[in-house]
Amino acid sequence: MAQRIAAILGLIAFVTCLAVGTFEASNSFSTTVLRALVAMVITVVIGLVLGLMAQKMLDENMTREEEKLKNGSTNLESNDR
Repeated sequence: MAQRIAAILGLIAFVTCLAVGTFEASNSFSTTVLRALVAMVITVVIGLVLGLMAQKMLDENMTREEEKLKNGSTNLESNDR
């Protein structure tokens, strides 16, 4: 999951930087691509950190819910319907 999030964020940053560098700033091709690659690498690192944090959070929540189910903490009453 972390790799997917990092790849998606990196590609979005790359395409955004290419578009802005080409159309808005009117930079040269090499400047635009270099800046887009730098932005992509930085965003991939940030995406990996965010993805790992999200995966850890999901794992902890799943473990907690599994423990609740094992302990039988769900109280069902006949008035629940």
